[in-house]
Amino acid sequence: MNFEEELKLRRTFGIISHPDAGKTTLTEKFLLFGGAINEAGAVKSNKIKKSAMSDFMEIEKQRGISVSTSVISFEYQNKRINILDTPGHKDFAEDTYRTLSAVDSVILVIDVAKGVEEQTEKLVKVSRMRNIPIIIFINKLDREGKDAFTLLDEIEQKLKLKITPLSFPIGIGSEFKGVYNIWNNNIQIFDSLNKQKINKNQVFSSISDNQIIKLIGEKNHKQTIEDLELIKGVYPNFNRNDYLKGNLQPVFFGSALNNFGIEELLNCFLEIAPFPQPKISETRTIKPSEKKFSGFVFKIHANLDPKHRDRLAFIKIVSGTFKRNTPYFHVRLKKNFKFSSPNAFFGDKKKIVDVSYPGDIVGIHDSGNFKIGDSITSGENINFLGIPNFSPEHFKYVINKNPMKTKQLEKGINQLMDEGVAQLFTLNINGRKVIGTVGLLQFEVIQHRLLYEYGAECSFESLNIFKACWIEPVNKDDTFNDFKKIKQKFIATDTKKKIVFLADSEFTLEMTKTKYPNLIFHQSSEF
Repeated sequence: MNFEEELKLRRTFGIISHPDAGKTTLTEKFLLFGGAINEAGAVKSNKIKKSAMSDFMEIEKQRGISVSTSVISFEYQNKRINILDTPGHKDFAEDTYRTLSAVDSVILVIDVAKGVEEQTEKLVKVSRMRNIPIIIFINKLDREGKDAFTLLDEIEQKLKLKITPLSFPIGIGSEFKGVYNIWNNNIQIFDSLNKQKINKNQVFSSISDNQIIKLIGEKNHKQTIEDLELIKGVYPNFNRNDYLKGNLQPVFFGSALNNFGIEELLNCFLEIAPFPQPKISETRTIKPSEKKFSGFVFKIHANLDPKHRDRLAFIKIVSGTFKRNTPYFHVRLKKNFKFSSPNAFFGDKKKIVDVSYPGDIVGIHDSGNFKIGDSITSGENINFLGIPNFSPEHFKYVINKNPMKTKQLEKGINQLMDEGVAQLFTLNINGRKVIGTVGLLQFEVIQHRLLYEYGAECSFESLNIFKACWIEPVNKDDTFNDFKKIKQKFIATDTKKKIVFLADSEFTLEMTKTKYPNLIFHQSSEF
């Protein structure tokens, strides 16, 4: 198979949602239909009955939530599917935002009962900023929830999306009878006998089939005909170009837990979703069809297997082919590296691959040479854009509870910061370490992982910081030096040695901006 054909086989996408909308369950059911697993685990009431394949960290199994992006690859209908199952919890949003830099499209999962939630809006906003094509999956139809048209209106109004239903439910909750598949023009009757294995549903090709009326009842039959007429009159027809440009979002309905509507969603996704897409660098746009290799690190995970203390850097391949045992150029370090065992992923399982193509995600063993955002190429000096750090919401001093484990604590914190779990700032005035996070739950994760993976104990002391701002001088004059001298107790450096201003209040920040008009105060590290 030639290079161009390999490109067309790739589909790399992220699954995003507000917590508990069924994102990880949907990921598992994709694997089930793809033949990657024989039986799925069920996530119920924040407890893992059988640990989900994409949740393999110890804290994820204990809490029943995803706290880190999982990378999973499998083959389906002769296509190479790369899924990035992201954390839904807002405390881990930064990991999700970074992951969106590595996907070519997303599936947004919405709970039929809860509708559009706070984190849903934030994730869609970031996806829209990057012009990422979105497919919407309304989940949990077997549970009591909002009316389907009410949900569609809510999605349009709150998320500012232009949508078109490609399937539509027949009843909801206890009255849920099935789904009319607008994309394939057929009707599927709901059956919840087997949640863990594939169960072939009854499918009818015509709404006029007498058997349909017997199965769903005359009232539901009449209502379905009216609903379909309304959809045809109100919503635009599906147009793939509009979808690929991010101007139209198709909507599917189903129940991930019951394997219902999943195969239809997956089949349509394969047909309409984009191939690997170009990526913008500081100097030019890199196209996947280019023969020379380029890629970037969007995630680092230490201790994927705690017994072996391994550390993996996840690389999204942008162009060319990535070959095993071939030297590639590390742009930041300006050094060549050769990788003897690049891995493809299935949850926490790894498989060595000889050749990978644009759109693929490969993991490489790392002894500390890589950081999130690093570019790797066949020799060209390029840096990809779109992987910034954002200003954290919470800040705390790190306190070592066991001085005998100082080295372990330092190593653990440095590796977790490299992963992007949180951000580390060092105060210039006294060298104290400050950790900044998007949410408070991240501190618990850091504490747990330091103890479980590194044998180091720490506690945290609250610090009154309103916002971290990265400083950029407009002119090369004495203003910057004056600022650093007067505001020295608020000045810190991040792990990339960039100067950061830790403002203790909104008033302080605004007054400082007014006093130093020749300085730009950025709320993300990419400027």
